[in-house]
Amino acid sequence: MKTLLVIAMATTLAGCGLDVASSAATAAAARKQEIQEAQKTMQQTQQKIDAAMQQVQQRADSNNQ
Repeated sequence: MKTLLVIAMATTLAGCGLDVASSAATAAAARKQEIQEAQKTMQQTQQKIDAAMQQVQQRADSNNQ
């Protein structure tokens, strides 16, 4: 009976560890996706800034002629 109780407790504790590991993996995957989306947004913003700077330069060049 004592052995059965020890086995039941060990199984329960092992299950808790799996749940924590699963939660951590899910959180890491979500964080990775957030980072990828942030990088995409940053690239799009940089492209808009570059385009605006080109327009400013073109206007400055046309005013100097």
